[in-house]
Amino acid sequence: MNIKNLVKLIIVLGLIAFFVYSILPQPLAIDSYSVKKGDIIVTVEGEGQTRIHDIYTVSTPIDGRVTRVEIEAGDYVFAAESVIANMYPSNPAFLDRRTEIQAQADVEGAKAALALATARVKQAKTELEYNLADNKRIKQLFAKKLISETDMEKSDLHIKTLQAELETVVSNEKLMQSRLEAAKTNLLQPDNADLAIDSANSDCQICIKSPVDGMVLRILHKSESIVPVGTPLVEIGDPEDLEARIEMLSGNAVKVKVGDKALLKNWGGNHDINAVVRTIEPSGFTKISALGIEQQRVNIILNLTDPIEKWKQLGDAFRVEAEIIIDSAEDVLVVPLSALFRQNQQWSVYKIVDDVTQLQKVEIGKRNDRFAEIKNGLLENDEIVLYPGNKISENIKIIRK
Repeated sequence: MNIKNLVKLIIVLGLIAFFVYSILPQPLAIDSYSVKKGDIIVTVEGEGQTRIHDIYTVSTPIDGRVTRVEIEAGDYVFAAESVIANMYPSNPAFLDRRTEIQAQADVEGAKAALALATARVKQAKTELEYNLADNKRIKQLFAKKLISETDMEKSDLHIKTLQAELETVVSNEKLMQSRLEAAKTNLLQPDNADLAIDSANSDCQICIKSPVDGMVLRILHKSESIVPVGTPLVEIGDPEDLEARIEMLSGNAVKVKVGDKALLKNWGGNHDINAVVRTIEPSGFTKISALGIEQQRVNIILNLTDPIEKWKQLGDAFRVEAEIIIDSAEDVLVVPLSALFRQNQQWSVYKIVDDVTQLQKVEIGKRNDRFAEIKNGLLENDEIVLYPGNKISENIKIIRK
């Protein structure tokens, strides 16, 4: 065989070898995971707001004029000491012309009635004075035995009758005086000068004071105005008495128990806040999600268990997110959820043995949104395919990325 034929043979053999290599299955590059032990925590999530447990709304006790609320949100107040506002009686309304004329007529009528009552008092006094003098003369005559005892008794009785009549007309005069004053009040008009004097007076007519020690949370009515009874002025609460109200889907809320531990996240601080479930409200409500879907939600109330120094920046109605721990396990085999798939209604993974995949059925226990507990089917340090895709099957040669 000459050199030319030898070269041709080498080329042909090279082509055959390349063809055979190209049609042989190539190892598949995959991400792998080594099974290990760890802790797994199962949580349900929700979001909501903080709130002060006991909020006191201070309202006006009567109809009237309330002064400007001088305190500000964030001020500390003390029970029965700090004055929230002062109240005065309402000012009279403006009179229209017809009402004013009628009120003036009532005043004139009251004046005339008072004058008549005064005249009757004068008349009664005059009669009494005259009969007192006459009674004195009768007693002198009786002492001299010039008249009978019956005549003297009649005179005494007449004096008592006149005295009673005088008391009656005097009382009637006072009544007419009161009616005149009442009629004059119907002529009163609002007086701006009087209003300024009343507002400047430092003495409280009706002092509205704080019912508890705490902080002013909100000013509900700031300016001076005429208000009806029950108008809310401010809200007061203890900022250290903070809790969280978390909205949660009812399907998740049924998994929560009173006393479960929780974590408040994404509240603005650089650490989570520990909490515990205090109450699961027995009644849910419907809420429309951002996608327009009606959802049944339940409020879950959490008590903050960390010292106040860890969450003192939080206030009333601050947004928070919560994770409530409903189950957990320690020192168990865990694998990522991305490695698991369903095969004939059975959870499975691809186990790597000598760089070849093997289908391995597993039994899982607790799981969260990242990991699952392996109760049976794998051992610690077993290697599995992390992301089994459509190209992965049993007995596939693999190489690790």
